[in-house]
Amino acid sequence: MLKLNDAKETVLEIVQHDPLFVVIQNTPLEEILYNDAYLAHIEESNHYSIAEVAGWFEITDAMLRYYIKPFEQYIFDNASNSPNTNIRLNLPAILRLRMILLLKDEHRVRGLKLLLGIDDNGQFINHQITATTMGTDDLANKVDVLGNVLQQMIQTGLFNIFPSEEHGALQVTLNQDFLAQKIQLVSSESDLQVEELQKETAELKQENENLQKQILELQERNVKDIVQKLRERQIENEIVSTLRTEALQKFSTENKAGFFSKMFRSSHIEMEKEQFVLSYISKHLEERLEVALINYYGE
Repeated sequence: MLKLNDAKETVLEIVQHDPLFVVIQNTPLEEILYNDAYLAHIEESNHYSIAEVAGWFEITDAMLRYYIKPFEQYIFDNASNSPNTNIRLNLPAILRLRMILLLKDEHRVRGLKLLLGIDDNGQFINHQITATTMGTDDLANKVDVLGNVLQQMIQTGLFNIFPSEEHGALQVTLNQDFLAQKIQLVSSESDLQVEELQKETAELKQENENLQKQILELQERNVKDIVQKLRERQIENEIVSTLRTEALQKFSTENKAGFFSKMFRSSHIEMEKEQFVLSYISKHLEERLEVALINYYGE
């Protein structure tokens, strides 16, 4: 069993280089990771069943399996074969799963896949962008760097940059007049110097194409994130509306009163009704929302 004063050191040794720990580090979630009660009862060399781990995390076996499925290669240390139905988890696997559960509300399954560099088939993506393991701050820094590069390109005068009405993105073309002037200035120089200038121009053109692709990728990702959040909010609003209707029906059934009683106690009844509705929604919202999101994403 882990001693409480040794738990933090043991956990940190296992997760310190983990991409999800980078997100959790220096937040209140980090202390939760170190202070989970199950750590006082776990043996580092043992493996534990789904039922045991689900009990520690106070969720159902089915919900635990739901969060294991998309991240099997990550949880089980990039194993070549997926685990069978009789899943057994050691301490590193439990810690990885715990970090997934701590971050699931903020990032959802899709966001966690992006952080880990996992594709829709549950496989790790080769040559993933560094920002996926370093959080949104690094992604913002990458955008700043690309913006600085674009600004420097504009200042050279070698490129014409204008919005594209067809694609809604920046269109970059060579400034032919500027280029012709530069060629005339060096026309008296050797052919070798001219070839060098053409080579540099081709390299700048290639860098421009790469920059344009990266800008489009960032724009597409932002659009997908916005659509996803809007759909999740729509699902939540639909569930709240349904729960409110159910609560009003239930209140009406359980709180029947005569005409005069209702007339003299109308304000009090309305207050009781609103309290009942709010309590009913609070009690059932999380469970209904979780089921709806699971069905929507088809995980």
